[in-house]
Amino acid sequence: MAGISSLGIGSGVLNSDLVDQLVAAEKEPVTNRLDSKQQKAETLISAYGTLRSAITELRLPMRQLSAADNLKSFSASSSNEDVAVTVDSTEASRGSYTVQVDSLAQAQSLASGTFEDRDATPVGTGTLSISVGGETKLIDIDSSNNTLQGIADEINDSGLAVSAGVIDTGDGYRLVMSSDETGTDNAIRIGVNDSDGNNTDAAGLSQFVFNGTAQNLTETVEAKDAVVQVNGISITRSSNTIDNVIDGLTFEVKAEGVTSTVKVEQDTGAVTDRVASFVEKFNALQDTISGLAGYNSETQTAGVLSGDSTVRGIQNGLRNMLTRIVPGLEDSAVRTLADVGITTDYETGKLEFDQEKFVEQLEANPDDVTALFAEQGRTSDAQVEFVSSGINTEPGEYSINITQAATQGSLTGTNVGAGSVTIDGDNDNLTFKVDGETSVSITLDAGTYTREELAAQIQEQLNTNTALSSSGKSVQVDFDSTSGALSFKSGAFGSESNVSIASVDTNSAADLGLSVATGTVGKDVAGTINGQRATGEGQILFVEGSVGAAGMQVRITGDQTGPRGTVSFIEGIGEQTVNMVTDILGSDGTLENRTDNLQDDLAEIEEERLELEDRMTRYRERLVSQFTAADSLIAQLNNTQEYISQQLAALAPNNSNDS
Repeated sequence: MAGISSLGIGSGVLNSDLVDQLVAAEKEPVTNRLDSKQQKAETLISAYGTLRSAITELRLPMRQLSAADNLKSFSASSSNEDVAVTVDSTEASRGSYTVQVDSLAQAQSLASGTFEDRDATPVGTGTLSISVGGETKLIDIDSSNNTLQGIADEINDSGLAVSAGVIDTGDGYRLVMSSDETGTDNAIRIGVNDSDGNNTDAAGLSQFVFNGTAQNLTETVEAKDAVVQVNGISITRSSNTIDNVIDGLTFEVKAEGVTSTVKVEQDTGAVTDRVASFVEKFNALQDTISGLAGYNSETQTAGVLSGDSTVRGIQNGLRNMLTRIVPGLEDSAVRTLADVGITTDYETGKLEFDQEKFVEQLEANPDDVTALFAEQGRTSDAQVEFVSSGINTEPGEYSINITQAATQGSLTGTNVGAGSVTIDGDNDNLTFKVDGETSVSITLDAGTYTREELAAQIQEQLNTNTALSSSGKSVQVDFDSTSGALSFKSGAFGSESNVSIASVDTNSAADLGLSVATGTVGKDVAGTINGQRATGEGQILFVEGSVGAAGMQVRITGDQTGPRGTVSFIEGIGEQTVNMVTDILGSDGTLENRTDNLQDDLAEIEEERLELEDRMTRYRERLVSQFTAADSLIAQLNNTQEYISQQLAALAPNNSNDS
């Protein structure tokens, strides 16, 4: 290579330009072949990418249709804007209701008497016991905070659902406080342990007492519950948000004395739009496939994926799925897409959608239309509820056998008879532990109760306890007159369910029959589904594994053991399509495998290019070496010729003289 610049000196022909031409001639056919292979691979990769995008677009509408809730859409309307209504389609059903608002819920407000100064005027010392929303806090008032502002700051820092402040009336200052929440359950009660020894008079700290014994504060706003009548039935709630009255509906009442007609109707338009979106995306996919794999008779050209087995397999798989009878719906009013107005144009492969026919079937056979698209489990036992399936759950009918029903954790006190009991400071505090994790402390209202009334009082305190309600847990309280004991039952089922008593007052055991004790843990449901061993968690029974009923979950209510009928699992077209599309687009799917193979081809082409460059380098070196040797020989021959010519020229005069 170093001597290439001197090529041709000897011959005038074997130069570097000739080497370049010979190398280029040797390289060109191989380069053209590799360029063609690369262009084809890149074109196919781009085509598969376009196909992947079109298939991905199909997954979203089918995923929406695979959820049963999206096929049961309901809308609600109110004839009066002062009664707003929201609807949960998963629970709502069609109906018409008259809602009359008798009163609105409001939060209680209290105000003290007038004081000369907010920061300097002493208001007394001792302890304030403030209760609101089932929670009680003790606030110590001493020389450091015995002013209106000091009390307000202590209340605001207590963590209670109460806000306090001091207002300037122009004639002095008053302490005001308001409950943060509406309703009578959130009324404020204030007890006082006044250092002057009198807890009810209008002197010292007892100026702020407000309870059943004394009310030295002024109630400026009364705590009230919202009261509404739904179809003539009176309903009371602590807030102006009224729920748990009609399944799936929540009312927001804004004015008293108004009446509204609330109508709940199936929102067929929303469901139809979802189906239309699926049809649109499927037809767009057919257009994409036609462009990539079809034949244009006008231009007499075929698409880049024409005859491709991958495309053909995807197209045939989707077409077969969308035209066959859904397993489990053989005897139903709706069995195929054609039954709801979705038919196939066999010339183009596209879908045609008769929306009017679809709406008719949706209104007439909502369960069958839901099962046509979404997954559905139909049980023969009213106390067995299908919850969900897994990715491996196979359509079919499965028998259920229960060997152990789920139970709730519970605790029973001791027999203290059926006589009345007086609640005072020595037996009014109880602390429970619910379901092993939630600690609940309650203070019972002082007074004399029958045992049934006592159970109701404990139930009320538990129901309004913030810690319990925020945890989503509940406890049922009862009094058994036969055993003479209070009993407590967790609202949850299973091995995590329990009710224990963590602490009691001095006389709770003697007066209430309640002492520190651990309750009886609940049991999980146990049994089989179609002979497959199932795992219980509370009332939920589910099957692990990868075949048959694997992944299925059912809720078993009631206490009956033995055979509990069957559950028929139907996998609708929406769910099937989502699964098929997921498989196609997955890391092990046909498109990914095909693309990976093409990427491998590109990598091999790049390796061939590198090998070609190496081969051409060696070829160039060989030519240069050969040309250098030939050029040297020609130079030697030229030198010899020149020498001979010179010699002959030198001899020429001598020959002339001799003659």
